Amino acid sequence: MTVTRELKGPIIECVPNFSAGKDMHIVRTIANEIDSVSNVKILDVNADPDHNRSVITFVGTPTSVIEGAISGVRAAVRLIDLRKHKGVHPRLGAADVIPLVPIRDADMSECVGLARKLAKRIWDELEVPTYLYGEAALRMDRKRLEKVRLKGFEQMMTLVKKDKSRRPDFGGPALHPTAGASIVGARPPLIAFNVNLNSGDLALARKIAEAVREKNSGLVGVKALGLELKSKRCVQVSMNITRPDIVSPFVAYSKVAEEAEKLGIDVLESELIGLMPLSSLLDSTRDAVKLESLTMDRIIELKI
Repeated sequence: MTVTRELKGPIIECVPNFSAGKDMHIVRTIANEIDSVSNVKILDVNADPDHNRSVITFVGTPTSVIEGAISGVRAAVRLIDLRKHKGVHPRLGAADVIPLVPIRDADMSECVGLARKLAKRIWDELEVPTYLYGEAALRMDRKRLEKVRLKGFEQMMTLVKKDKSRRPDFGGPALHPTAGASIVGARPPLIAFNVNLNSGDLALARKIAEAVREKNSGLVGVKALGLELKSKRCVQVSMNITRPDIVSPFVAYSKVAEEAEKLGIDVLESELIGLMPLSSLLDSTRDAVKLESLTMDRIIELKI
């Protein structure tokens, strides 16, 4: 990932997912709040109306990234009411998931410490309960994001009252009435990658997602959901590639296309959500054209 030269010293990436993708005024307001923090640089803003979700990718120094994240969460709590939120993507909070990723001169242990500090501040300052996941998890059963979020806000509002094991790591035990809870973590880079299918059959998309995901003996490091995109009149296999060092976007795409072909479905297009490392782009090209000699030092712009 190319990081602007304006930022000096250790660089951390933050990729918060907010439960707003239809109202662009809300998305822009949250992005502007993050961008107003010194030593923060927004790299990408991606909003999807069917998911009703936005992903804002930004980088900064360790201290500034925490301030940027707090600013974004504060705006989301003010502007988003989950009681009125409708979208196909699972969500637990207005500021749903907030991962921290080491990018330059930083390691995972530093991101773990920052994530735990951020989670505590969100509760202390905004009264939104928080869970910790990934490398920052305090419990082994909360390392995987989906194990924390389950089916989302409505289910967890009930569960936290009945099941002590489901209560937040900071705050609670009840969730915030409109903002739910935020899930804060530390993780390596991942690639959010979707494949849209020429079909309106959600059951088939879910069947393909099941065949693709690691949990069902599919691709290593791939999580997948079958979702309906009403605005595009099609269905989607939505994936997180958590091991881009093993699985390239092309390999994930090929697996979806293979499973779709078995069911008589064509692929319409694929989508990249947020950013991905240059190495994954090279890996995809290498996989697609079987060019084993394609390495970083064969790219002309990187040689200049």
